[in-house]
Amino acid sequence: MAQEKTAPAGGESLDEIVAAVSGGAPAYRVCPHPAYAALRERAPVCRLTPPHGIDTYLVTRYDDARDALADPRFSKDMHGALDTYHAVYGSVFDALDDNVLFSDPPRHTRLRRSLRTAFTPRRVEEMRPRITAITERLLDECAGSDPVDLMSSFAFPLPIAVLCELIGIPDGDRAEITEQFSIVARSRFDPRLKPELLAAEEWLRGRFTRLISYTREHPSDCFLSDLIQAEEGLDETELLSSLWVIFFAGHKTTAFQIGNTVLNLLLRPDQMEKLRGDPRLIPRAVEESVRFEGSVESSTFRYAAEDAEIRGTRIPKGSLVQIALSSANRDPEKFDRPDVLDVTRDGLQGAHLGFGYGTHYCLGAPLARLELEVALAALLRRFPGMELCDAEQSKGAWLKGPMAAFRGLQELRIVLDPSQVARELASVPTAGN
Repeated sequence: MAQEKTAPAGGESLDEIVAAVSGGAPAYRVCPHPAYAALRERAPVCRLTPPHGIDTYLVTRYDDARDALADPRFSKDMHGALDTYHAVYGSVFDALDDNVLFSDPPRHTRLRRSLRTAFTPRRVEEMRPRITAITERLLDECAGSDPVDLMSSFAFPLPIAVLCELIGIPDGDRAEITEQFSIVARSRFDPRLKPELLAAEEWLRGRFTRLISYTREHPSDCFLSDLIQAEEGLDETELLSSLWVIFFAGHKTTAFQIGNTVLNLLLRPDQMEKLRGDPRLIPRAVEESVRFEGSVESSTFRYAAEDAEIRGTRIPKGSLVQIALSSANRDPEKFDRPDVLDVTRDGLQGAHLGFGYGTHYCLGAPLARLELEVALAALLRRFPGMELCDAEQSKGAWLKGPMAAFRGLQELRIVLDPSQVARELASVPTAGN
């Protein structure tokens, strides 16, 4: 298989590359991999100058990234550096963000122990029939429109519906919750949209508070009911923030990964054909897609709780530490032909860093894997001939802006059934008939 071509970081100086990464230059956001490759070679731990003004050190090599993800010197406790946290994420509802994602042991250990009951192999596997039914329903709705934006019509609604099912949110509330989280997703890192963000987060906070009260009075077999009755005894604030992080972290990551996976397969017909010919390769394809173009481009908030050193570079206490997962997952020192998408690649689970590493390894990874496998299998079975509407436009539809937390598409316009479209066009009378 030939090595995939990527745009070179070319004759740019190291300072130019670092400036592009720091500011989220458009060319870098469309395709960050050449810049990461250059940094792995020339400055594997480099100091960035991001817009928020906080000293930030970017880690790009696989071994360094894995070590940093598990290094207790790099704290995730937002309360230990609250001013820094606000500089990066803004100051909205700290109570929502005060969750397992932004905490250290021993509190992190206690919160994680309670939350992991949602994602045990038994509970996740029990959800397969419902995930399949939700997937089929959404694709039924997509089938009525050609072309379709797969992101808004399928990729985003699927994980939201699955999370609602997991937590026990009534059907009547799901559409509004989906809409409010869509607002949060669009506006979280755009200061111009702060009023919309405040209104959406206030609504979600109130709705989740009422849901907790109702579930406490009406126990069931849903995850929220289990969480309320957990031996760890989470207080109201912890219950609220736990629901928040499950939704916020669990829907965008899976939605963007669905889009990334479908786009990269459609751009590589040989890989798509392998999956059509042998659907048993789908679990491997999911792991390879997460490695090749993961939806989580960089690790979440971490800062140096003390002076530290990585590969000879000093990281002063208080500095942010940004771990480029997308770069680590294409490190040729770890992966053979890393810039090639190969759905037959084996041995990736536990090797790539797409779901993190160490104590903060993604709790929802089993559920995300199942959703991705079901979604991809259904798309291939129902729409084997699906095509991109415009390949060049799709290649440029990546999220923009300086925050490199997520790697995903703003839209993905595809024709699900080209043969049906061709038949419809053929049936339209021409001017001469």
